[in-house]
Amino acid sequence: MKKIILSIDGMTCSACSNGLEKYLNKQQGIKQASVNLVMANASIEYDEKLLTIDNLNEFVKKAGFKSLGEFKEIKIEKQGKRQKTVFILYTVLAILLMYLAMGHMIQLPTLPMIDIHQNPAGYTIVLFVFAILFLIYGWDILKNGYKNLIHLTPNMDTLVGIGVLSSFFYSIYSMVLVLQGNSDATHHLYFESVAMVLYFVKLGRYLDGMSKDKTKEAIQQLVKITPESATILKEGKEVRVTIDEVKKGDIVISKPGERISVDGTITEGKAHLDESFITGESKPVAKTVGEKVIAGSMNYDGYLQYKAEKIGKESTISEIVKLVVEASNTKAPIAKIADTVSGYFVPVVILLAILTFLVYLILGYNFADSLIVFVTILVVACPCSLGLATPLAMVVAEGLCAGKGILVKKSEILENAQKIDTVVLDKTGTLTYGTLKIAKIYNKSGLAEEELMRLVGSIESKSTHPIGKAFTDYLEEKKIPVLPVEEFENRSGYGITGNVQGQTLLVGNSKMLQEAQIQNSFEQEEKELAKEGNSIVYVAINGKVVALIGVNDIIRENAKEVIQNLKKNNIDTIMLTGDNQDTANKIASSIGITKVIAGVLPSQKTQTIKNLKEQKKYVMMCGDGINDSPALATADIGVSVKSGTDIAMDSSDVILTQNNLESILDLITISKKTIRIIKQNLFWAFFYNVLMIPIAMGILRPIGITINPMLASLAMVISSITVILNTLRLKR
Repeated sequence: MKKIILSIDGMTCSACSNGLEKYLNKQQGIKQASVNLVMANASIEYDEKLLTIDNLNEFVKKAGFKSLGEFKEIKIEKQGKRQKTVFILYTVLAILLMYLAMGHMIQLPTLPMIDIHQNPAGYTIVLFVFAILFLIYGWDILKNGYKNLIHLTPNMDTLVGIGVLSSFFYSIYSMVLVLQGNSDATHHLYFESVAMVLYFVKLGRYLDGMSKDKTKEAIQQLVKITPESATILKEGKEVRVTIDEVKKGDIVISKPGERISVDGTITEGKAHLDESFITGESKPVAKTVGEKVIAGSMNYDGYLQYKAEKIGKESTISEIVKLVVEASNTKAPIAKIADTVSGYFVPVVILLAILTFLVYLILGYNFADSLIVFVTILVVACPCSLGLATPLAMVVAEGLCAGKGILVKKSEILENAQKIDTVVLDKTGTLTYGTLKIAKIYNKSGLAEEELMRLVGSIESKSTHPIGKAFTDYLEEKKIPVLPVEEFENRSGYGITGNVQGQTLLVGNSKMLQEAQIQNSFEQEEKELAKEGNSIVYVAINGKVVALIGVNDIIRENAKEVIQNLKKNNIDTIMLTGDNQDTANKIASSIGITKVIAGVLPSQKTQTIKNLKEQKKYVMMCGDGINDSPALATADIGVSVKSGTDIAMDSSDVILTQNNLESILDLITISKKTIRIIKQNLFWAFFYNVLMIPIAMGILRPIGITINPMLASLAMVISSITVILNTLRLKR
């Protein structure tokens, strides 16, 4: 199966996106398709043995829309000068039309040649010309409405198109009567309704487009971080090229004040880089030969040469944008409710409008009055606000999260985070920085301390665990070279083994000694190190314990404050660690955690999460994403606290690229506010339709309350604006 995101043109409401989604999901070879109205794209998982991209493009075309090819970037198309000029021109025309059509009602002065009483024929022809101009302006609406009706996926444009054209053709009939001398037929002209309905729909689209672009700006800011050009070394000379011309393996140059162009590894030089947009670390980070650099980082003070490794779609920034876009293409359960309703809504409204039209005729109303009711129902019921209610809020929330370094992989996570009542936190690398240091060494090996540490550091250099870095850092500080390692094996939850210089080393915790049936002669020393909050590392050479090493970590500055805030929100916190009980208890008590589960293997961490879920707890698990992967996958929401460079490999639901525990609180807060906004949006959208459709049908006609198509289209715009403004409150 292959996955692709296509940019789609021609979608105007949720009925459009729903219709396209249903059509795509019916096609053989497509496993799953999800269409995003706000981002104007479709995420499609398909069998590449059965289908090609051309087939997918053809499916989109048959559904009544246009595929613009593979989604490459988030485009914010500001209203161009021509669009603004056209919109202003038609706004002026709309004002003139309203003056002409209604000025005589309030005794405003009019020109005799186009006065309804003095020259009904001239008046009618001018209205007809105005209607033609507005039909040209709204041609895209009429065309989309027709195409979607033909493809049996009627949408908002279909409602407007049927209503507008019905009014227009009936008005032409009345115009013929006027030109034949029947001046009374001027009262059955609805050219101004045709024009004003199209104008208000276009006004709504104009405002809607501006709001959608605002929701995407936070995401696009990430793209702007990456420079558009780079300097590469070619045959010993510096050559300036565009970012697209950089290839893997090229040596790229960065000078003070320039941004890093692509992800890579430093081959020459050293400098301080600002990586705060990814890591959240406000202080510049010192980088030298052999270390990684991330595209978009600012070079403060040094000359660097680095080898290009991740370019284009593979770069860290591109991975982040891809994750955010993919997340916006998934649908939260609450969104599916609105989608389902919108999918049935348009056909039901068309049927309701036809039945009402027939009932009016049966009750003795003339054709013109019956037609106006028919058109008003179609226009007032347009489900634009209903379609915007959920996806707009979700994209705003995902943009907020991205801006705070929170990458949410599925929209449903944003809905479910507000349900969290239990947060389980790994210790090393989550509650602590994971920057471990060698604190104390008990050496009974008979070797010099540096020789012992050379053996241990060499085998630890093969490990991905944070403890391993403490040993490699020790060797680097002492400038001790690493020895070759053979038969290396990582025993998750226990430790590591391998052969160094013909000796078999076992480096790990006390459980590893027990499994290997090696007698522990350091039990008293272990207790002393644990009381001081050290992680314990045993060293056995050739089946005998020879050393005990204490490794200390630094607790995150804001860990205590985060735990307190979680408690204030009635969320239980649990520390879950493979470390021993004494060490875990000391760290937990210092930051306010009272529930500690220590000495557990990765498989036992998973079982702990399962046990909590069986107790009807809604569990968020926060870990480093390496040994904690099974537990992260088991939790209701798995949160990985790690570096942005590992984004592509991560399997959790949420990635905190800035390694900041406060992001957990931010995620929960954004989730609560988003769901509240969505519920408000859905309420007002449903309330609007429940209120306005009966009024359009004439329920209040006996007490003198009616609306016409113009007022209906204005009410539709106000409904959409209400949803947009309510959603944008999320940004505050």
